[in-house]
This record gives sequence, C-alpha cells and structure tokens, in this order.
Amino acid sequence: MNTSTLERLEMVSGDDPAATPVASIIVLHGLGADGNDFVPIAHELDLSTVGPVRFVFPSAPVRPVTINGGYVMRAWYDIYPPSTNPAVPRREDDAGLRASQALVQALLDREAQRGVPAHRTVLMGFSQGCAMTLMAGLRAPRRLAGLVGLSGYLPLAETTAAERSEANRDVPIFMAHGEHDSVVTIDRATASRDLLQTLGYGVQWQAYPMEHSVCAEEVDDLNAWLLTVLSAD
Repeated sequence: MNTSTLERLEMVSGDDPAATPVASIIVLHGLGADGNDFVPIAHELDLSTVGPVRFVFPSAPVRPVTINGGYVMRAWYDIYPPSTNPAVPRREDDAGLRASQALVQALLDREAQRGVPAHRTVLMGFSQGCAMTLMAGLRAPRRLAGLVGLSGYLPLAETTAAERSEANRDVPIFMAHGEHDSVVTIDRATASRDLLQTLGYGVQWQAYPMEHSVCAEEVDDLNAWLLTVLSAD
C-alpha cells in the first residue's frame, strides 16, 4: 500500500519555504476532518531553534462510519457503538486500523526517501489521529523522534506488547487530554497512558480543563516537548 491515494497538505516552517527540512512532523486529523484541520496549530508552534521543519497533513480515506449511522466521511477506521454491556469488550475495526497503519508507515517511509530520517520525524495525531499515531508509531520498524497523542487513546491495546517494534521501545510520547472530553472520555486516555507506562514507555502526560479540543496551554506544552525531542540527535 502506498500514499498515492492520500491527499496531503505540506508546509515548511521558517522564513524560507524552499529551505531543506531538518525534521518532519506528520499530523493525523480526527474523525470527519481533513488535512487542513491542524494547519493553524502548526503556525502557532515556534521551532526556529531546530531549523526548517516540514509539516505533512494527510487526509484520511473516505468511508462509512457505523457510529454515525453509516454516514460517509473521512476516517482512518470505522467506529462501532459501544456495547450496552460493560462486560463486553469494545469492538474495534481491526482491518481498518491495520490498513491505515500501512498508510501511515508509507508516509514515514516517504519522509525518509526525501531526506528526513525516521529519528528526525515526529508522528502526531488528534482523536482518531491520536489512535493511529500510537498504533502505527509503536509498530514502526525504525526509531522515531517521538509520538504525540492528543485527545485520543491506544487502539488494539491487547496486541501492543506483542506487536510493538524493538526500535521504538523507548520512543518519547506526549499525551494530552481534556478533563471534560465527552467524545473520548479521559478515563479511556488514562488507561492507555497507564498501559504504555507499564510497557516501559516514557509518557509526558498533560490534562487541561477543556472539552474535545486543543487549548493554548496545550500548544505551549507541546512546543516545549517538540523542541526537546527534535533538538536531540
């Protein structure tokens, strides 16, 4: 599978858009959004001390989404309604998740082919994009600079330990969530955080008094974390 079917927006930070990037950040949007969604956030980040950074904003494929009545929208995978029985495990779209994992890995490979190695690339996502970031990033065969998971969770959690790559067993992870999030409740995010920490990952966790969104304090904390992981080489 390749990225030829994915629409993408790109920008290079700094005063010279033609400058050669020294790092890349691939940003995965949430359900129903597209690659435009996080462009304004990228403009708020100041990574000038790192050097030119390429931002890649892919748009997910269009597909029916079960939880939204089968309505067709951009989605990295299908989402099923939660079971009314709390004893029944949450059903996940294994096939859809793995198909998009291949798309994300192809995006990572593409950056390497363009001169930015994996260890200089950050994978970042919001909501569904967070899920894909954690799933694909932990399984990526080459060490990444870091993973950013905003307002999301770890999918296919029960297979993570067996499927994670040796290369990314110590990858830095930044996770942030809204305390009042009613779309992805914070307990689901903290459960993901706890599992990752149990597996030995260093997770910087941040919670903010917000809904399913992004706030200014979060952007500042993310900026500081990005400077740390992208300044190390």
